[in-house]
Amino acid sequence: MAKISIIMGSQSDLETVSEAVKVLKEFKADFEVRVLSAHRTPKEVAQYVEAAPKGGTKVFIAAAGMSAALAGVVAAHTILPVIGVPVETKNLKGLDSLLSTVQMPPGIPVACMSIGKSGARNAALFALEILGLNDPKISAKLSNYKKQMRLKIKQAKIKV
Repeated sequence: MAKISIIMGSQSDLETVSEAVKVLKEFKADFEVRVLSAHRTPKEVAQYVEAAPKGGTKVFIAAAGMSAALAGVVAAHTILPVIGVPVETKNLKGLDSLLSTVQMPPGIPVACMSIGKSGARNAALFALEILGLNDPKISAKLSNYKKQMRLKIKQAKIKV
């Protein structure tokens, strides 16, 4: 297993999760992506999450839409950090996913990102920040990443 484990509730969530994958590839991070559903494969979710620390996983990213129970179920089976990504939905534009992810009962913490692709991107960066606490190489890459963002803004040319 990888240091960062991305779990998505269904294959259709890949469009959102792909943003996290791009970031992790850019940073050459050790990660894997799995499809496991809190509702359709609950036993498999529990087994995977409980085995993950033995394989080296340090952080989970859980992306799901609609009732979005995945992040909470993952958090219920681990003491590792869990980052929830609410997936945008057609009917409620992801508000359903957001509320399901952010409304966790006391004792089952989940860090919740914004809805959709920007949330997936931030989840990857947040996972890297967590790992960067104990990995100077990741920390240095994050510092450089933020420096490059600042430079882009400072060099922006506005035509009016």
